[in-house]
Amino acid sequence: MHKTLSGWGSLTCAVALGAVLAVTPLASRAQEKASAFEPSPEQAALLQRARALGVTDSTSRPAPGGGMILGGKLEGRQFAVAIPAGWKGDALVFAHGYTLPGTPVDVAEDPLSAGAGGSGIMRFAYQDGLAAGLSAYDKAGMGVKTGATNTLRLRNFLASLGAKKIYVSGSSMGGNIVMALIEQQPRAFAGALAQCGVTDGWEREIGQLTDLRLAYNQLTAGTPYALPGVQDATRSALPIVAAPGQDQDAFMRTQVMTLVAPVVALFMAAEKAPDGPEARIIRQIASIGGFEPDKAAFFYPLVTLGFGADDMRATFGGQIYGNRDKVYRSNEMTPAELEAFNRKVQRFGADPEAVAEARRWRQATGRFQTPLVTIHNRIDSLVPYAQAEGLSRIVAAAGNTAKLLQMAVPAVQSPLPLGGKGYDHCGFTADQIQTGWRALRQWTETGERPRLADY
Repeated sequence: MHKTLSGWGSLTCAVALGAVLAVTPLASRAQEKASAFEPSPEQAALLQRARALGVTDSTSRPAPGGGMILGGKLEGRQFAVAIPAGWKGDALVFAHGYTLPGTPVDVAEDPLSAGAGGSGIMRFAYQDGLAAGLSAYDKAGMGVKTGATNTLRLRNFLASLGAKKIYVSGSSMGGNIVMALIEQQPRAFAGALAQCGVTDGWEREIGQLTDLRLAYNQLTAGTPYALPGVQDATRSALPIVAAPGQDQDAFMRTQVMTLVAPVVALFMAAEKAPDGPEARIIRQIASIGGFEPDKAAFFYPLVTLGFGADDMRATFGGQIYGNRDKVYRSNEMTPAELEAFNRKVQRFGADPEAVAEARRWRQATGRFQTPLVTIHNRIDSLVPYAQAEGLSRIVAAAGNTAKLLQMAVPAVQSPLPLGGKGYDHCGFTADQIQTGWRALRQWTETGERPRLADY
């Protein structure tokens, strides 16, 4: 059974906490549509060409306006591309965001569906006459290196299929993949759009997530609100991959609910007593981690590290963030409380080889020549706005601001399935994504950097 990127386990753009609790089967519907589809002569020629280029397990199904969705595998990696009728040769490849270990790696069979990710960017590109698609990665969890490799493979396939001008977009971790691609493959893409991306690198991002978890562990120790499982903030708190023979879907849902239950209880107590100790704990934790005192801004980081820390260490080859000499500060603590926090909080160092690997995959240098548009919410519950600010500083230091256009849009709060509201991760409207996309197209077609006011 296939899961969309908005299935549980996904922490991609525009997905609320319900993403870790819902499963959407797509395989049967895809097979029904595929069996009824009769490609036109031009589409049949594209299918034949795709097979000649090495596509295996190829499928075809109808797309809006007489187009075709081409699916299959490239070197064993599943992909899907929507090709409009009368395709003129422009294309967009999309890099999806982080998914929890244990999540199936297959991407949506319909790139134009709401579950495909990217706040509709592939659908908008398709409506503009571009082929648009995405590729599965080799693994779930931390996947920048494999994401870049497989997205580039799809790009090269589309170029061999006839694409002339190819764009790249990505959200969240996919925004970091965009940075890797345009800096390491300077001639591969006409333009790039990074959404809510880790554009200032993994040391800062994982550092903020870890600090929030450290603060949560320290300030809830001995209370009913302490997280279950392993208390070492550099390790996963609970297993997320089921044992052989267990139902992975049910196991993951149970584990997620087990991890977040104390957090839900903490926020419920704070809502009942806004001036009480629980509300104060929330404000203190948020101030240490650099996040908002908000449900989603606790859930997303704690779920990400609570289940993904071991995979991150394994992927990078060690710990990429250390706090051994860090002095934590908080306006929400008294001097005595702050002294006690700094004395008791868990301390650890970073592994130099792992840091070097993280900087290769991927710390931006700002030295790219591809026109880049970025879009970020002023408040984001998983990838803080500091990532956008960091990229701005990096690009300015490289003397390359002429190649960067940044959009800052208001924060969005949405209902959470566990009650209340929380700040979205990648909370963009269709208009905002279309504005960024059309600005990028205009830039690449005219050669002139557009002017945009913040939303």
